[in-house]
Amino acid sequence: MEQRELKRDLSNRHVQLIAIGGTIGTGLFLGSGKAIQLAGPSIIFAYLIVGIALFFVMRALGELLLSKAGYQSLTDIVEEYLGPWASFVTGWTYWFCWIMTAMADVIAVGVYVKYWFNIPQWIPALICVIILLGLNLLTVKLFGELEFWFALIKVITILALIIIGVILLVMGFKTDAGSVTVQNLWNHGGLFPNGVSGFLLSFQMVIFAYVGVELVGVSAAETSNPQKNIPSAINKIPLRILFFYVGALIVLLFINPWMELNAAESPFVKTFSLVGIPLAAGIINFVVLTSAASACNSGMFSTSRILYNLSKNDKGPSKFAKLNKNHVPSNGLFVSTLVISGGALLSKLIPDQAFGIVTTISAICFIWVWSIILICHLRYKKKCPHLHAASAFKAPLTPFINYVVLALFAVILVIMLFSDATRPALLLTPVWFILLFIFYWTRRKKKINL
Repeated sequence: MEQRELKRDLSNRHVQLIAIGGTIGTGLFLGSGKAIQLAGPSIIFAYLIVGIALFFVMRALGELLLSKAGYQSLTDIVEEYLGPWASFVTGWTYWFCWIMTAMADVIAVGVYVKYWFNIPQWIPALICVIILLGLNLLTVKLFGELEFWFALIKVITILALIIIGVILLVMGFKTDAGSVTVQNLWNHGGLFPNGVSGFLLSFQMVIFAYVGVELVGVSAAETSNPQKNIPSAINKIPLRILFFYVGALIVLLFINPWMELNAAESPFVKTFSLVGIPLAAGIINFVVLTSAASACNSGMFSTSRILYNLSKNDKGPSKFAKLNKNHVPSNGLFVSTLVISGGALLSKLIPDQAFGIVTTISAICFIWVWSIILICHLRYKKKCPHLHAASAFKAPLTPFINYVVLALFAVILVIMLFSDATRPALLLTPVWFILLFIFYWTRRKKKINL
């Protein structure tokens, strides 16, 4: 019987847009409202700080991925430099990260649909999951095409926001909230209206806004030319951060005094409503809806591939390694989708708290994954100095910057302890790691006894 393998059907165009589509999503379009309420205009600095830190994480990941041709996933790298236990825990945690992120996107879909229809938010959430499952069961190339068009919609929207914002600024346009002016950044309590504490508490949602930035690494096994495409995607991250995050937020805050933005709604929808463009709010609501669907689509793609790789490396049930006739890991996709649909259940049980809970858990688990990448890179430099010396894609400022970014992540976790909104999730998340360690040692003991 012919052994099916994952197809390398993703072109450079697909990989570049997977990197955009996985990152620009619910965290920016919906979560930024909550972050702005916490930090005020200083949220711009929070996005810059985390964005710069994650660029160095991605450069470390890029060097690691390209240091050996046999790497097909993050877990391969972790196993080589930190051992099988770390690979097992990180692999399953990365799956859990994306499950939580996709849940947040599913919850957001329900919130956005309520803008038009007064129906329970769990219904559109569930419908979205079913549609995306059907599309993902087809081909890898279809996934790439979906992300291309989803990402294109996001790019056009943010570009339109920035252009309209600059035009309104030059005109001194007046909205119901006041004049569009640069002074909106500091006229309402200064850059830090809620003090340093508000600025620091915003980092959890900012971290969540960036989740998925490493998805280009997960897709390495399915890219046609990783030596060219991965560096190209990673090196464009700073420009994307400045344009999509910092640029968009600055324009939002020119148009809206920060306290006018509601944590429970998309600041993008609110801004286009204020501008007074006919049907603008409805159009932008459609855009952020497709954005949430795009991010959920990326979540389904990555979680099914993570389960496939865990299974192939004997870190999960063998059934997850089976591919359908379209070379899609359908068993892993079904299991991941079933768990992701829990977002619809949370939307039914605790609609007001659901988004905050899953985004916090997602942020904490992604901090673990990003930290593991940096630690692996430190081990790689120490263990394989010849590979580092020969690398055509060296991570800059190492090892110093690795320790700086690790310290930043530690500080963010400590900050979460001081917020009533994030503390419960932070204290509960270690249960996941304890269960993984127990599961790992139980499996290891069984293998030894065989």
